[in-house]
Amino acid sequence: MIERPSPNREPRPAGVRPHLVILHYTGMPAAADALDRLCDPGARVSAHYLIDEDGTLYRLVDESERAWHAGISAWEGESDVNSHSIGIELHNPGHEFGYRPFAEAQIVRLVAVLRQIVPRYRIRPWHILGHSDVAPERKQDPGELFPWPRLADAGFGLWPPPQPDSGLLPPLATVQEMLHRFGYRVPRDGRDGPATRAVIAAFQRHWRPQRIDGVADAETIAILERLLKMKAAATRTAAGEIRRGERS
Repeated sequence: MIERPSPNREPRPAGVRPHLVILHYTGMPAAADALDRLCDPGARVSAHYLIDEDGTLYRLVDESERAWHAGISAWEGESDVNSHSIGIELHNPGHEFGYRPFAEAQIVRLVAVLRQIVPRYRIRPWHILGHSDVAPERKQDPGELFPWPRLADAGFGLWPPPQPDSGLLPPLATVQEMLHRFGYRVPRDGRDGPATRAVIAAFQRHWRPQRIDGVADAETIAILERLLKMKAAATRTAAGEIRRGERS
């Protein structure tokens, strides 16, 4: 690991430990450009780590400190995502400069980093997210080419097994409520507005990347239903482990 300290940091609020991991792409032509920007005091952006395409790992901000990577964002009602998260940048030119699949060495290194971070902070599977999940109206990264199933196979994040959808389409207000329960900040007014479409597109970019159109079709809804069941089951399991630990 290479230390590349960024001045763009500050203390986390007293008593706050990270419980989210937010994954980004750099969206710049070269990793060196991204490192320079993340360490530029005038840019006022940073991340805890950056992983280059060859797997080289840079640490810019210590995990104990608050990096400035998420911007205006929210998850499960928490709008100060920077204070509650660890931000990891993966170098990729992104949609503006030639988006491409993430390199194997990069993903291997990311998995190794998550193997350290996740148990350290007891981060739950649905708290490993993309920037677009927490800022759906502003961001697309890490994008539809990011290998979320690969991470899930390694034990990080949620990825539901394929199942046929029922073909049923609930009212949009119900879909909005489901997205809210999963963690997204989404209007709950039953209206097919731009904010709702942005959230649905962000969901699709993460969990149904074959078609990203912001439309809550039957397949999208079926995936969301399965994810809610997985989240509920994992929450029950975690609660049981806590109770057993308290009794022991």
